[in-house]
Amino acid sequence: MEVEAATQRRQSCKNASSKQCCPSAAATAFRNPLLVVNFILMVVGSACGPLLLRAYFLRGGRRKGLSTLLPPAGWPLLLVPLCFSYCSRRRREEEDGGAATTPLFLMTPRLLAASATVGLMTGLDDLLYAYGLAYLPVSTSSILISTQLAFTAAFALLLVRQRFTAFSVNAVVLLSVGAAMLGMNTGGDRPAGVSRAQYYAGFAMTLGAAALYGLVLPVMELSQARHAAARGAVTYTLVMEMQLVIGFVATAFSAVGMLVNNDFHAIPGEAQGFGLGQAGYYLLLAGSAAMYQCFFLGTIGAIFYGSALLAGVIMTVLIPVTEVLAVMFFHEPFNGTKGVALALSLWGFVSYFYGEVRAKAARPHSGEAPKPDHLDP
Repeated sequence: MEVEAATQRRQSCKNASSKQCCPSAAATAFRNPLLVVNFILMVVGSACGPLLLRAYFLRGGRRKGLSTLLPPAGWPLLLVPLCFSYCSRRRREEEDGGAATTPLFLMTPRLLAASATVGLMTGLDDLLYAYGLAYLPVSTSSILISTQLAFTAAFALLLVRQRFTAFSVNAVVLLSVGAAMLGMNTGGDRPAGVSRAQYYAGFAMTLGAAALYGLVLPVMELSQARHAAARGAVTYTLVMEMQLVIGFVATAFSAVGMLVNNDFHAIPGEAQGFGLGQAGYYLLLAGSAAMYQCFFLGTIGAIFYGSALLAGVIMTVLIPVTEVLAVMFFHEPFNGTKGVALALSLWGFVSYFYGEVRAKAARPHSGEAPKPDHLDP
């Protein structure tokens, strides 16, 4: 995992105040291969995670505490690349003739505390999301989750002083209108066996999950920026360590709820009566955890190589993928209101992306030097 040197150079550009360095870094951000890798991770996780979690409920799963545990539970998968990174750093130090004093972890106590706080927020967000998905179709849930871009934009403005253009404001408005249209049409696609009260509760909890995750993304960016301001560099290894801590704390948060509800003892019995069989039950759980871990790692990587708002926009543009897959595999209804809301979401994304392209094209020709406090408040 030889990405430390490249990411240190990128972080130096983020913190530099010269107008020769930062514009070129911004112009090449979308062409960064590591950003593309993280985008692919987000695509895989966003497309497969909600479908597998919804399949758990449709095939007989009833433990909402377990569905809350699944999204962050894949954090041990990060131990493999972190071990490779540690061995690589240790080997380089030995080749340079230095003493074998390679630190096992790169995190500072302050960044560890910030990551643990984000982990608690993520655990609560997973709880709201899982309960909402239990009562809503995947297509409706996905469109509601798209409103996190509006919340991300608001919190990014407050926490990291994100700059806005007419195009980004237009994107936020369009996404908000789309969610409002769904709210006025609630109950028309209520799944069988779900009461109206449960549907409304699922609607409210999904919106709450979107708002909370809209706060989580800028907090992650702020944590990285402040660490960079204090230490001078943030590497992708450090980003993975952050996600490891976030996943561990969120898993612990969810495990406490499962212990209170006695969910662990109910798992063997639920597996025996599961619609896909006992082996299919455990495979589905493992697959869900792995897919959501891909999504979370891709998200924090997109923040690292771009910004919290960029991560939110990527999440929004992936909605059509989940929409189409949900209709194909679960035969969920897709009425006209959903279609208009989806079109508004896509329109909002195009508006944001077009504004970013114009801003990046115009920046090298302007005489204004980029302000380093955009990422280092």
